[in-house]
Amino acid sequence: MDKIQHKFVQVNGLKIHAAEIGDESSPAVLFLHGFPEIWYSWRHQMIAVAEAGFRAIAPDYRGYGLSDPPPEPEKASYKDIVADLLSLLDALAIQKAFLISKDFGARVAYLFALIHPDRVSGVITMGIPYLPITPITFTDHLPEGFYVARWQKPGRAEADFGRFDNKTVVRNVYILFSRSEIPIAHENQEIMDIVDSSTPLPPWFSEEDLANYGSLYENSGFQTALKVPYRSLSETYNITNEKVEVPALFIMGEKDYVFKFPSMEDYIKSDQMKAFVPNVETVFVPEGSHFVQEQFPQQVNHLILNFLKKNI
Repeated sequence: MDKIQHKFVQVNGLKIHAAEIGDESSPAVLFLHGFPEIWYSWRHQMIAVAEAGFRAIAPDYRGYGLSDPPPEPEKASYKDIVADLLSLLDALAIQKAFLISKDFGARVAYLFALIHPDRVSGVITMGIPYLPITPITFTDHLPEGFYVARWQKPGRAEADFGRFDNKTVVRNVYILFSRSEIPIAHENQEIMDIVDSSTPLPPWFSEEDLANYGSLYENSGFQTALKVPYRSLSETYNITNEKVEVPALFIMGEKDYVFKFPSMEDYIKSDQMKAFVPNVETVFVPEGSHFVQEQFPQQVNHLILNFLKKNI
């Protein structure tokens, strides 16, 4: 961890924080986090790819971690993040990069690959497959207490989270998202209340890890993080050719709660993704949760390195 360097890059009027390790002349690998993650969620993978001869870069998106918030967080969008990543690559003089992403970072990665295909060497996603670039509507088929539906309502999550310090919020989300069931609250219950305060952290996530997350969210809070992804699922894009031609790998933990989303298991296991990403390979990690890269870093690193070396 001590070998990972940190820098702030001026991007579209904001200072974007990026963690980095590896030789600047090596092939670049850009790591894109999910929620409630930040650059730190890729700590195991960054060191592994750097030791294998790649340049690993993991930014905090605008409004996350140590990066500046946008001037109007309530207007933040996926398009903003894609534009930031392009400017970040330009600022670091990187012509092409592999994109490795997790959770909603998968949508960021695939949007970037569709809009800027000449800048992408390959895409790896975890936890969420390629989903058609249309407004996401699976919330319509789940109960009112579904966590996404709750967090989409302005003020609801803010009031829920606001009862706790940032470290406790991250702790609760990690516990919820590491389970194999979709987080759904009862009618008169908030999402944070699903987790009992005595519930231990997952064994692969330490108190030190939690403290790191807590301190990073002290800087950013959750305002932008609630807007992107949860309040931006209806965002539209001017994309006419929805086909990602670069090599791709999808890593999915078989205990990931996302499998329980309506029609998701059939979509993934019947390879419907190939209609949009023809060169994608899907690999399942038998005991893997939604945080598969933190839970089983050696296994995930092996899959990543094989993909990178094959497609360099």
